[in-house]
Amino acid sequence: MTTTRNTRLRRPLLVGTTAVAAMAVTVGFMAVTPEQAKAATGPKLSLIAATDSVTLTSWKEDPGVYLDLGTYLTAEGTPLELKVTRKSYKDPVVITQTVYEAGKPKVKTLPAGTVKDFSGLPGFAEITLTDKDGKQVASRTEGFCPNNASGRVRPDAPSTSKYPESCPTNAFTLGSVWGVEKGWAANTYGGSYTQPVKLAAGTYTAKVRVAKKYRDLFGIADKPATVKVTVQERSWEEGAGTPAARSSSAGAHAGHGAAHQAPAGHAGHGPGHNPSPSQLAAPETSGAGPSYNVGHGPLKAAPPALPWALKKQQAARADMQAGDNTGQTDGSRQAPALAPQSKRPTGTPSVPNVPKPDLRSLPAYGITISDGGQNIPGKDYLAFSANVWNAGPAQLVVDGFRSPGKAKMDAYQYFYDANGKQVGYTPTGTMEWDPRPGHVHWHFTDFASYRLLKADKKEAVRSGKEAFCLANTDAVDYTVKNANWHPFNTDLATACGQENSISVREVLDVGSGDTYTQDLPGQSFDITDIPNGTYYIQVLANPAKRLKETNLDNNSALRKVVLGGTPGRRTVTVPAHDLVNAN
Repeated sequence: MTTTRNTRLRRPLLVGTTAVAAMAVTVGFMAVTPEQAKAATGPKLSLIAATDSVTLTSWKEDPGVYLDLGTYLTAEGTPLELKVTRKSYKDPVVITQTVYEAGKPKVKTLPAGTVKDFSGLPGFAEITLTDKDGKQVASRTEGFCPNNASGRVRPDAPSTSKYPESCPTNAFTLGSVWGVEKGWAANTYGGSYTQPVKLAAGTYTAKVRVAKKYRDLFGIADKPATVKVTVQERSWEEGAGTPAARSSSAGAHAGHGAAHQAPAGHAGHGPGHNPSPSQLAAPETSGAGPSYNVGHGPLKAAPPALPWALKKQQAARADMQAGDNTGQTDGSRQAPALAPQSKRPTGTPSVPNVPKPDLRSLPAYGITISDGGQNIPGKDYLAFSANVWNAGPAQLVVDGFRSPGKAKMDAYQYFYDANGKQVGYTPTGTMEWDPRPGHVHWHFTDFASYRLLKADKKEAVRSGKEAFCLANTDAVDYTVKNANWHPFNTDLATACGQENSISVREVLDVGSGDTYTQDLPGQSFDITDIPNGTYYIQVLANPAKRLKETNLDNNSALRKVVLGGTPGRRTVTVPAHDLVNAN
């Protein structure tokens, strides 16, 4: 795939959302025989409708309605639990189900081709709409992400759902866990990323049923849900019909993680929510650093992931308006040397023999040619998104401490035993305050670095981006040991402190990664004077090896790119990375 210069800020890949695009499926499924069902018992799944009628709004300025019809899949007896994995990017995505034999969990491998990615079960719900005369006016299929924890269906069900709150859509995801908790319901609506249906004002009848392949696979009864649909037409000029309200009605439904309430001061929106203009204008500030449970005890509900990528876009726009292209350098910005540490924390620093994190990089993606936001004739930048994640088995915990009057914090990495007890720490660099509009938080230095390598793997350009505010933006692999399915700091509003902070804690949980999108300063290389040809974008975690890890030999990821075009009109071709064909 070849892309050319695009002066507009490109919308990044939104990861960690439950919005599953509607799609048809042609892959066949093997039916479960009665003998198999008796040997390994799964949950009793049912399709239900919360109400027999809904009212949907079609806006005159942007006609179409999203088919959030209030239909849910419920699980009884045992949870619906699915694990989706791939061994490497050279291997296909496979899915297994946890079933029970004599009360003991067993792994049941589902047919090859059941899923092709990690965004959910494709073609799960079949929807038809008829008008008042019984004429069919629309028909579609929608994917289903079980991870929306819409709520309990009976009072004696478990108080919280143990499953993650979204299905990842990052093309380089490695493992995911999906589930509907016993006694819970999951909304079958595909999310705000499904396409709207254009319907005239009036009344319709919607019939929703689970596709036969999934009914056979999971033993779901063929009992469609019928809902009366009233479509009303309104205008944004009517007051309540503002663009923000329209976005909210399209995506902020009760499912997709909205049932898990955020703690005070950290209220969020469900992953399907589109932020209002006022939310987009808000800087990435946060309050005092929250407390973290670094052990692996009972899972607790966490706030839904905020639309962090859109907030980072706003930050980038603010930087560009201020004329700041920090990070788009030839590599002159280097991580500072370790300075003499402050008197805090007390005690002797040590690196105990306990589990440690394992930082790894994903191949770069979201790769495009940009002008760096500067609109300078003849200047070309190769922009990209990058993710560093933690494969565990322990969290990465970094605390910064500031001596009174000092501009920087001294950073320490902390270590914990199997019971979550702090047992040691060691100096690991610094944290620096970033006052730029849209950032306004503390960055931990030297967490990762980016290099553009020539075809012979020798460095051609280095990005100046080496300071990061750590947040668990992406569920990269929730099947690894000790993966935390409910990380707290899922966006920059829950991490990285404020200007008058005396200390800051930044955490990267097991199984999660931190993505910086291609529209941020530092997420690009100046390629103005770089010849056309083959190159590799290198994402390198822990470049100075200051952080203590279980493995320092797996920190680098390469992504091949081919530069072409002419100065001021450069192009980039991004070949597939093994089986992942996403730029």
